[in-house]
Amino acid sequence: MKWYLMAFKKYGVFSGRSTRQEYWMFFLFNIIIGVALYFVEKYYFCFPLIRGLGPCQRFYYLFALLPSISLSVRRLHDTNRRGWWLLINCIPLVGGFWYLWLMILDSDHYRNRFGDDPTAFPEVEIVS
Repeated sequence: MKWYLMAFKKYGVFSGRSTRQEYWMFFLFNIIIGVALYFVEKYYFCFPLIRGLGPCQRFYYLFALLPSISLSVRRLHDTNRRGWWLLINCIPLVGGFWYLWLMILDSDHYRNRFGDDPTAFPEVEIVS
């Protein structure tokens, strides 16, 4: 849950890097919340959800749009790519698979042009 909340705390931060775990945990919680909202709307509010999303789901996904975009840009930075690679999704058929591949790639384990490796442990200096 901390990864999910961290994305909302840094909702407008497009600089820096985010790990694979941070990205996929946010993605997983979005799916879980979306499914839960679907059942709440279907069984308690009786909205006909045949045509797509209900009003609660629409509000939630609109609320989570900016954190999702900023997290995706930071994840692309972690693989040493610019945030503009997010637009690869606009290419029909191939773009979605290419974007998925970019999100699955391992982090750049060294300092790159977007910052330090977020998975590296900071060196501890022993003072005597």
